[in-house]
Amino acid sequence: MKALILAGGTGSRLRPFTFTSAKQLLPIANKPVLFYGLEAIAAAGITETAIVVGRHGTEIREAVGDGARFGLRVTYLQQDSPLGLAHAVLLAREFLAEDDFLLYLGDNYLQEGLTGFVRRAETDRSAARLLLTPVPDPTAFGVAELDEHGDVLRLEEKPDRPRSDLALIGVYAFGPQIHPAVRAISPSGRGELEITDAVQWLIDQGQRVAAETTERPWRDTGSVDDLLEVNRQVLDGMTGLVEGKVDPHSTLVGRVRVAEGAVVRGSRLVGPVVIGAGTVVSNSSIGPYTAIAEDCRIEDSAIAHSVLLRGAQVEGASRIESSLIGRGAAVSPAPRLPGAHRLVIGDHSRVQLTS
Repeated sequence: MKALILAGGTGSRLRPFTFTSAKQLLPIANKPVLFYGLEAIAAAGITETAIVVGRHGTEIREAVGDGARFGLRVTYLQQDSPLGLAHAVLLAREFLAEDDFLLYLGDNYLQEGLTGFVRRAETDRSAARLLLTPVPDPTAFGVAELDEHGDVLRLEEKPDRPRSDLALIGVYAFGPQIHPAVRAISPSGRGELEITDAVQWLIDQGQRVAAETTERPWRDTGSVDDLLEVNRQVLDGMTGLVEGKVDPHSTLVGRVRVAEGAVVRGSRLVGPVVIGAGTVVSNSSIGPYTAIAEDCRIEDSAIAHSVLLRGAQVEGASRIESSLIGRGAAVSPAPRLPGAHRLVIGDHSRVQLTS
């Protein structure tokens, strides 16, 4: 089995961060979210992987390289416009050949990994296998209706009246039967070739489409709130380790990771917290559930439930919570403005003002 990872989306819900960086490279506990997917694919025994990239393709190529660090052999495929998941399968036709493959969205985080799903797909010879999860609002997702055997009867994309609460979460396994399906469908109303339409085509042609359901934590880190929630989940499983310098005037509580080259002075860190290499934290309170990347400067501030990207600087912030602060961004106190008076005074009035 091969893997096809989609990392070419525009990331509109994460602007302005995605104007300058790929959303798949935004960090979760100081590691790009894409790397969690690559590690899960390698752990499932897949080695041949293609990554579909868009306008941030150069940055993704530089971060991932040839894939050897993950135990993978990575091929890159350029998708100039986000024309849909099924279009990415068309684009990857030569790479995929007649092999079975895993289709995976590169901004996904799936806590349980992919090994079980891949093993079941390899032994079950259906035309496709979908991973589903129950969600409170199915109207925001592709939704699957299953028969009494657990196979897929029907798929709908963001339906007004969902037939179930089982949402597609961006993990699919396909056999070569998908190739005629993606060639047979037409663009949807939003101008994309929808993978849900291709899978429905398979069903309409009498092909079996299997499904399995998970209730383990899953997020598509496509918004700030989702990214912060995944950061919380990952930090919850972290162990503490101090490799950097922590002075005797500092206090570390719970699971705290301080990378080699980081410095903590006169501060209180309440885990789970991770501090990246080259970062300096002075006279501050950090945590819980906070990830501070490399080469940041934090001084006289309190930060909790937040993610700071490389090179961010925060000074004199009394309290920052549930925040995402970008690369090289600077947060500091506003200058104190002179006091002002607003007056509505009737005729012949007398008013005395203090300075």
